[in-house]
Amino acid sequence: MSSRQASLIWEAALGELQLKVTRPSYDTWLKETEGLSFNENQLVVGTINTFAAEMLEQRMHSLITHAVRKVANAPVQVRFRVMPRKLEQTNTLPTLTEPPQESTGLSGSSDIPTSTGDSWPLRLNPKYRFETFVVGKSNELAHAAAMAVAQHPGTIYNPLFIYSDVGLGKTHLLHAMAHRVVQRNLSVIYASTEQFTNEYIKAIREGKTEDFRNKYRGGDVLLLDDIQFIIGKEQTQEGFFHTFNTLHMNSRQIVVTSDRPAKALTLLEDRIRSRFEGGLVVDIQAPDLETRLAILKNKADQLGVRFPDDILELIGRRVHRNIRELEGNLNRVVAFSDITREPITADLVNRALADLLTGRQQSKATPDSVIAKTSSYFGLDQSSLMGRRRDKKTALTRQIAMYLLREEANRSFTEIGRLLGDKDHSTVIHACNRIAAQINSDPHLRQDVLNIRENIQKNRDS
Repeated sequence: MSSRQASLIWEAALGELQLKVTRPSYDTWLKETEGLSFNENQLVVGTINTFAAEMLEQRMHSLITHAVRKVANAPVQVRFRVMPRKLEQTNTLPTLTEPPQESTGLSGSSDIPTSTGDSWPLRLNPKYRFETFVVGKSNELAHAAAMAVAQHPGTIYNPLFIYSDVGLGKTHLLHAMAHRVVQRNLSVIYASTEQFTNEYIKAIREGKTEDFRNKYRGGDVLLLDDIQFIIGKEQTQEGFFHTFNTLHMNSRQIVVTSDRPAKALTLLEDRIRSRFEGGLVVDIQAPDLETRLAILKNKADQLGVRFPDDILELIGRRVHRNIRELEGNLNRVVAFSDITREPITADLVNRALADLLTGRQQSKATPDSVIAKTSSYFGLDQSSLMGRRRDKKTALTRQIAMYLLREEANRSFTEIGRLLGDKDHSTVIHACNRIAAQINSDPHLRQDVLNIRENIQKNRDS
């Protein structure tokens, strides 16, 4: 019971945390963690190494504790512990030369060599397949395009550009495509844009650019997640541009995902953006109620828990825009039922999700709070952000406020401009793109933004 509760609580908390921290921070520090045990209001979370445990304890403990307490609806204490090394052996991930062991209908050797004869780690989630992707009106075009590309890579929809808000299934589709392509004995390179960037810089520094080119240009399909993180990295954009051209000229498939449409990547080099727009650009919208209910039923089946339809609808109406949050709420209800040892009823759901309003209103900060916490963090008056001062400190603070008004308060670009002294919406778009790019490359700025977010969160809780 203890490990089941820990797993449920932590998985639900991770859904909350994905909305609060940057994607690189989540992937680096939280993605490989697990809920190990839960006893007497103490949750033990496993990390892959001591450094990760110390980082989470020192830099993210407040955010994590808040998320866990929100899920468990109790004053839970969170402790971090390094997991045994054997976890790395039990969670072996497939590589290009070791496709997933399942019935594919293909004959012949199971080895799938790259064009160079090497094998590169293909880190795929075994749960992210086309068979587990719930299709609805909001995502049917993206799903159909991904299926077509997986069946006929390099021949249609090349490149394929998929964009959506966080937590709506972009990464699921990338992994599903990779699984399907591997089944067809074709080679795949899958990476986050952060990984691509880090490997490119390392290759240049160590004089191993030929190895880098062999890796990223040697497969039949290249899948890159979160391409927006390439913004602001001129050297990486140069490397990606030539990689793209080489693959495209050789009819190799390219698929990228982003949190915004290609035309909105205003700080990306025109030559790269135009290539994205020259392929198929598809989006994934927030799921409608029917799709949300199908997603919840699928998740409940995975957990082995039976939910009456009216209970699933009650949960489904609480979250409108984010599948991770939707599934996190289901985990929270199951964990609450386990902890209290009560059956899952409408009353229990209402108590487990008492802090949520319909949609995401309560989870969003107020604009006043964002502006106040941002200006005070940098020691400025709020009026400074509304004015026309353009010194470096004020300009940066104003841009961070714009970014956080977008991320934390979910305000439109036009409204953000109005809130900060009638600034033009194009100025706001530029600021949000700039901060989003710099967060990925500047650890000091990233920590500043994280600290402000914590302050906003504390203010919301008080």
